[in-house]
Amino acid sequence: MHSQQKYPQHLSLEFFPPRTDAGMEKLKTVIESLKVIDPQYMSVTYGAGGTTQARTLETVDYIQTQTEFDAAPHLTCIGATAESVRDLLDTYTQMGIKRIVALRGDLPSGMMDPGEFKYASDLIAFIRQERGDQFHLEVAAYPETHPQARNCDIGIKWFKHKIAQGADSAITQYFYNVDSYLYFIDNCERSGIDLPIVPGIMPITNYENLIRFSEGCGAEVPRWLKCRLESYENDTASLQAFGQDVVTDLCQRLLDAGAPGLHFYSMNQAEPTTHIVQALTFKSPSE
Repeated sequence: MHSQQKYPQHLSLEFFPPRTDAGMEKLKTVIESLKVIDPQYMSVTYGAGGTTQARTLETVDYIQTQTEFDAAPHLTCIGATAESVRDLLDTYTQMGIKRIVALRGDLPSGMMDPGEFKYASDLIAFIRQERGDQFHLEVAAYPETHPQARNCDIGIKWFKHKIAQGADSAITQYFYNVDSYLYFIDNCERSGIDLPIVPGIMPITNYENLIRFSEGCGAEVPRWLKCRLESYENDTASLQAFGQDVVTDLCQRLLDAGAPGLHFYSMNQAEPTTHIVQALTFKSPSE
């Protein structure tokens, strides 16, 4: 973990763009509530092929202009063209955006042609070619191995190639096994990878949603955790209390090990993340 321990620990948040005006007003309230944790930035997801483009831009603009925090829009390459990416880079430049989360994105059902960029590494190389070091580029990392990689070594090889195209830092897929992150960092260090790799954190608030999300993205929910969550059945309060304890312990162990921060997949909710963060102890810069 020596490669990660040298970086100051920080928090960041992720939101998805609401589909309705009412949802947008609710998200503004959530963002206001989450100011208390003082995130370094707030990222906003972006649908493959631009399916939520208008709402993404609205949300990014709100964060960038109406709060004191930096917005970090996701930019996916599936279904994108060089022209469409240039247009977005122009838009984000005008907004004053300094950080972008560059991702491949998921291929929507029925879409056969991924577009001009097949992989996130292609998108990163294009942004660097077009804009140099104008943007801080975040990329995705997979401690439990990329779902499409045959093994860990291939996953690390892909990750290293992506970084070589110009990534500045990485955010991981969420996980519930600390050892998976520690093992992944060890593999990165042995491969000469040296950049901040921030653990992605998913608070547990709903069993069915958690299982569905995890199956879709390849994140593992350990059997012991799944069985315990199942035992609560319709006792939502107990499930959420237990989930909060589990994720808080996970976060504290990651911080104690020297992780450079935590990135919360907020699911556009304030309380789960706030409760976890308020229970954590962060290392001081001198430690």
